[in-house]
Amino acid sequence: MEHQSGHPKRWQILGVLVFSLLAVVLDNTILNVALKTIADPQEGLGATQSQLEWAINSYTLVFAGLLFTFGVIGDRTGRKRMLFIGMALFGLASLASAYAQDPTQLIVARAFMGVGGAAIMPATLAIISNVFPPEERGKAIGMWAAGVGIAVAIGPITGGLLIEHFWWGSVFLVNLPIVLVSMVLIALVVPESRDPKPSRLDPVGVLLSIIGLVAITYGIIRGGELATVASAEVLVPTILGVAVLAAFIWYERRIDHPAFDVRYFSNARFSTAVGMIGIVFFAMMGAMFFLIFYLQIVLGFTPMQSGALMIPFAAAQIIFAPLSQQMVRRFGSKLSATASMVVVAAALASYAFMDQNTPILVIEIVFFVQGAAMANIMPPATTTIMESLPREKAGVGSAMSNTVRQVAGALGVALLGSLLSATYRDEIAPSLTALPEQLQHLAGESLTGTLGVANALGERGAALIEPAKHAFLDGMHVTALVSAAFALLGALVVLKWLPGKNAPEPVVDQHVADREPAVV
Repeated sequence: MEHQSGHPKRWQILGVLVFSLLAVVLDNTILNVALKTIADPQEGLGATQSQLEWAINSYTLVFAGLLFTFGVIGDRTGRKRMLFIGMALFGLASLASAYAQDPTQLIVARAFMGVGGAAIMPATLAIISNVFPPEERGKAIGMWAAGVGIAVAIGPITGGLLIEHFWWGSVFLVNLPIVLVSMVLIALVVPESRDPKPSRLDPVGVLLSIIGLVAITYGIIRGGELATVASAEVLVPTILGVAVLAAFIWYERRIDHPAFDVRYFSNARFSTAVGMIGIVFFAMMGAMFFLIFYLQIVLGFTPMQSGALMIPFAAAQIIFAPLSQQMVRRFGSKLSATASMVVVAAALASYAFMDQNTPILVIEIVFFVQGAAMANIMPPATTTIMESLPREKAGVGSAMSNTVRQVAGALGVALLGSLLSATYRDEIAPSLTALPEQLQHLAGESLTGTLGVANALGERGAALIEPAKHAFLDGMHVTALVSAAFALLGALVVLKWLPGKNAPEPVVDQHVADREPAVV
C-alpha cells in the first residue's frame, strides 16, 4: 500500500535495499580483478580468453533477459518475497562459483547468479517507489545510486585484497555474509507490497530475447577464438541470433503485454537516450576487459594495486554524478552529453598510446577524466528517457535502460574482447614457430596462455615474455581505437537527435513530479 506521507521506516528500508544490492554490484567489479588469476593454469582454472568472456557474459545475458519478467512477477507475487528469493539464489550461486572445478562450471554458476541478480534489482527500485512519497523519491533514488557507486569503488580493492591473501574463489565467497545479513534485515524491516493492477507475463518474448542474444554473443566470441568471421561456426549462430531477435521485435509489436515494448523506440528522444547508454557501456566494458591485463601483466602491478588504481574512475563518478543535473540545467542535455561523449572517446583513444613506460600519473588522470565524463552522460540520458514516457511507464523506462546497458556491456566484452584475441594471435604467431605444435596452440590462445607456456619452459621460455607483452599492447591499441570510434559515433547520434536546451518540452503527464526516476 502506498502511503501519502511515506512509510514510517522508509529510510531504514532504503538502507537495507542499498545493502542488499551491494553484493550484486560488488561482485561484477570484483570479478574483473580476479580475471588474470582465474586464467592462470596453476593458481586458477586455466580459463581461456573466450571462457573469461563467457564468465562475464553468462551472468549479464541472463540478468538482462529476465529483468522485465522478474519485475512483473515481483509486482504480482510480492516484491519482498521476490527480493528474498533473489538473495537466496544469488548466495547459493556465489557458493557454487567459488568452488567451480573448471571454467564451464564457473560459467553455469555465474548464469544462476544472473537469475538471482535479476530478481533483486527491479524489486529494490519498486519497493523504494512504494515506500517513499513522490517528493522524497528523487532523493531516495539518488542515495540508492550513490550506494551503487560506492560498491563500484570498493569492489576492485576488495577483490585485490582477497586475491592476494586467499584463493580466487574468495571473490565469490565474500558475497555470502552480505547475502545472509541482508536476508535477515529484509525479513525484519522491508514491508510486502504488490501492484494492484499487474501486467501479464510474456514468456515467449523473454525466451526469444535470451535465445537471440546468446546466439549473437556466442557467434561473436567464437569469431574471436577462430580469428575469422568467415567460418560456419561464427556465421550460423550470429545469423540465427539476428533472425530470432527480428522475430522477437515482430512478436513484441503485435501483443498487448510485451516484455520489451519496442514501440517506444519510434520516439527519437527515447531512442537517442537509450542508444547513448548502450554505446557508452559497449565501449567502456570492452575497455575494462583489457585494462586489468594491462595493469597486472604488462605493468606488473598486483591485483590489490590494480584495484586501487581504479579508484580515480569511481571517485570521479561519486563526485560528478550529483553535480550533473546542474550541468544539464546550465548547458542543456544535448551540449553536456555530446561534450561528455567526446571526452569519453578521447580517454578511450588515449589507451592506444599507452605502453610499458607510460607514467602511472598519466593513467590515473585518464581514469579520472573518463569517470567524470561518464558521470555526466547517465543523468541527462535518464532524464530524457523519463520525459519521453508517460508517467505510469516510469518502471518500464528504468527496466529498458538497465536491459540495454547490460546487453551493450555484454556485446562490448564479446566484440572488443574478440578483436583483442584475434589481433594478439596474429601478432604472437611468428614468435611461437620454434615451439612444438601442441604448445604453439596453447601459447597462441591468449596473453596468459603464452606466459603460462613461457613459465613452464623455464629459461627457454623467457624469450617469449617480451614479444607476448608487445603483441598484447598491439591488440590493446587496436581495441582502444575501435572503442573510441564507437564513443565518437555516440557523440554524433546525441548531437543529431537529442533535444537542445531550448527545445519545446514534450507533452507528458502533468504530474511529472510524481514520477519515479529511472536509475541508469
